[in-house]
Amino acid sequence: MSFSSRTDPLSISQLNLEAQGLLEGSFPLIWLQGELSNFSRPASGHWYFSLKDARAQINGAMFRNRNRLLDFQPQNGQQVLVRAKVTLYVPRGNFQIVVEHMEPAGEGALKARFDALKAQLQAEGLFAQERKQGLPDWPRQIGVITSPSGAAIRDILQVLKRRCPSIPVVIYPAAVQGADAPAQLTQALNTAVARNECDVLIIGRGGGSLEDLWAFNDETLTRAVAACPIPIVSAVGHEVDTGLTDFAADLRAPTPSAAAELVSPDLSVVSQRFNALQRRLKWVMAQQLRTPGDRLRHLRQRLRSPRHSLEQSSQRLDELHARLQRQMQHRLDLLGSRLKPSQQRLARLSPQRVLAERQQRLDSLNKRLPAPLLRQLQQEQVRLGGLGKRLDTASPLRTLARGYSITFKGEEAVRSAAQLQPGDTITTRLTDGEFSARIEYVQGSDTGSAHD
Repeated sequence: MSFSSRTDPLSISQLNLEAQGLLEGSFPLIWLQGELSNFSRPASGHWYFSLKDARAQINGAMFRNRNRLLDFQPQNGQQVLVRAKVTLYVPRGNFQIVVEHMEPAGEGALKARFDALKAQLQAEGLFAQERKQGLPDWPRQIGVITSPSGAAIRDILQVLKRRCPSIPVVIYPAAVQGADAPAQLTQALNTAVARNECDVLIIGRGGGSLEDLWAFNDETLTRAVAACPIPIVSAVGHEVDTGLTDFAADLRAPTPSAAAELVSPDLSVVSQRFNALQRRLKWVMAQQLRTPGDRLRHLRQRLRSPRHSLEQSSQRLDELHARLQRQMQHRLDLLGSRLKPSQQRLARLSPQRVLAERQQRLDSLNKRLPAPLLRQLQQEQVRLGGLGKRLDTASPLRTLARGYSITFKGEEAVRSAAQLQPGDTITTRLTDGEFSARIEYVQGSDTGSAHD
């Protein structure tokens, strides 16, 4: 650590850097537990929050490369356990922690396990609605899987006795809390399935904390409930409590008492229905016992003449036919009105009409052309023909066609041997093409003059 003097003071940045080094060097990675607050997720993907207990709080950060490894989403008010390093945010001089790992603490951990297992089983289709079975309207026997000494069984039996005491109840005892509860509940359910003596089953217990209800979040038990061939109602805790068996069962009841009401018919309602059906039966029998004459008169009144129906149908057919004709005529008139402008435009643009107009214009111009100008035009045409013949006679191409050729050195025509030197490249043009050659020697017309 560097010390400063009055003549050599530290800058604020130097001081914060020194403090940061002291904090990070004095504290290894530490574990902290507290409640999350002021939690934010900016677009950068980093997390910023405060971690507090009843008496103090500290700012914290968890960067994207670390928080993306978590299998839960932290929320404000959640108790978490973090592994972090103590440091100082130099630009602001804020004391804070940088979190390397985070996990729910206490009940939060159980909730995270609950959510993860729920998501897994839901992805497998165990909670799909198409797997659900309907409950029987009038079960011959009802089975209950719960603790035989708990409050849930007393509530269930009380409701069943009040609503439908004639239906027998079979209790499959099992612990509903503790380490052995999941296995006992699963065994009791398997026993009920193996005996196959009940038309509907209830599985559940009274209310409690998440730890108390945890047996009903067991994966093996949840899968057994989903695979149960007997319709099953899950009633775990009070209305706000939820277990995984609630999602896997064919029906969820908010309480054990409500489950008993769902699986049992209400005798008072059944009695009212029976009385209504009895009255209906009496009325039907009275109708059936009426005299044949009354019955015949009643049928005659209801019977309508086929002729009357035929006349009405014929009239209806005429109306429809007339409507169809009107609609067709209206449609034809509409199409005709749309077609007429197009026909007029087509007539104006007809090639025959345009050609006739142009021919008429040409004839008019020819008539207006003076006769001396026509004679002069004819004379010029004759003179132009004669010049063309003379030009063709004097054309070099005509000379080439008689067996002559023209030799060029570059772009210049060769008229004298003096223009050439040995090694020059020349091009000779014939009437049907040209060729190139290289000069080996040059022999002039003057005697004795030659180039080697």
